Amino acid sequence: MVPSMKFWDDWVDPIEDMQALWSNPDVHNEWTAAGEKRGQKVHMSRNPDGQPYVTQIEMRAMAEIIIMRHFKGGLDPAMICAIAEIESDRQPLAYNYKPKLEEGSIGLMQILQSTVAWLAKDMGYRAYAIDQESSMLHRPFVNVYFGAAYLRWLSTYDGKRRSEEFVVRSYNGGPNKASSHSSQGYWAKYLLAKQSLPMKSDFSLGEGKQGPLLRSVDKDAQEVLLPGKNRLYWDEKVSDEDMAEMWKHPKVMKQWNKAAVKRGNVHFARDSMLRPYITRTELKAVAEIIVSRHFSKQGVNSAMLCALAEISSGRLVHGYDPPNGIMQISFQTAQWLYSDLGCRSYDLKSVEDLSKPFVSMYFAAGYICWLSNYEGRQRSEQFIVQAYRSGPQAVSIQETGPFWLKYLEVLPYYDTKQQKQGSCKIQ
Repeated sequence: MVPSMKFWDDWVDPIEDMQALWSNPDVHNEWTAAGEKRGQKVHMSRNPDGQPYVTQIEMRAMAEIIIMRHFKGGLDPAMICAIAEIESDRQPLAYNYKPKLEEGSIGLMQILQSTVAWLAKDMGYRAYAIDQESSMLHRPFVNVYFGAAYLRWLSTYDGKRRSEEFVVRSYNGGPNKASSHSSQGYWAKYLLAKQSLPMKSDFSLGEGKQGPLLRSVDKDAQEVLLPGKNRLYWDEKVSDEDMAEMWKHPKVMKQWNKAAVKRGNVHFARDSMLRPYITRTELKAVAEIIVSRHFSKQGVNSAMLCALAEISSGRLVHGYDPPNGIMQISFQTAQWLYSDLGCRSYDLKSVEDLSKPFVSMYFAAGYICWLSNYEGRQRSEQFIVQAYRSGPQAVSIQETGPFWLKYLEVLPYYDTKQQKQGSCKIQ
């Protein structure tokens, strides 16, 4: 039986999470107005039945914190808040047993423990450790994290960018019921709940909302020092060994020196939306280092890797679908390469490891290596590129042809000599 919730501090990280909540202006004002003080435990609100609940302001703040920490802005907080509204009425102790499934949905987002186990084991969402005790899922930050992870997975279900309606209706009944009559009522409730929230939504999962495919700012290394807070550093995402190799690369060193950055303090460039991304010079260097170090005898083409990064992620560090990184390779594919094919030069402990440029590039190169000899046959460049997008069993002109044409369009930006394809053996 889950104990009663009295204080926020007892159900979240008392330092990191509480500091993040206190730092939110709206939460700060709400708590201060209620007589709460920093340094003292903060009471949870209670409804007329005496059950603890999260206020709409607290819910919005939690959603924003989780998204920025683990999904790099790739989800809409209003969607999370509206789902929590209709699923649990924002009650963290909510529990609904489902006889057909022989388990119950838990917490703010009413997520199943089996779904959480799958997200952690197979999809790499491991920011919070979950054991057999379902009480962990009553913790607000933990529950919102896994609910958001499931929404993220649904947003690109079956390799396609999905609409808001598809994601929401799938959250209720699974992706197979996204178009069924049974999920229509849930969608209607969601829209009403979303309209009632005291904030505006900027939900965007659709095509065309990803930002520019190509960037033209690489000519000026001063881009590395665009003004703003919350900088992301190369040194946070790259090992000392890899950073040493980057500094040895003549063009990278020239660009970084021109930008007056110092060793141990190199910022990622940022676009107009302040999203960190990799310059073409940096991208070429990462690809060349990975190929020369791990695939020098396997015929993996660094220009191909760079072009795939360009069209897959726009060179965004976290990718269009965070946190799959610059190569937008899925955790499942990377985990398979690691476990079954011996691709183990980089550790792969969670999906967030793929937001590290060298890690994402390494597993993408390993996947290309495997695709180049799919089913024991040497494959063409076109097959490899299209299969990278959809998987080798789903290559078709209609579905993956446009991806191939985009690839041909951006390939000239990476003027690397074409390497002769050979048989692959991952090192």
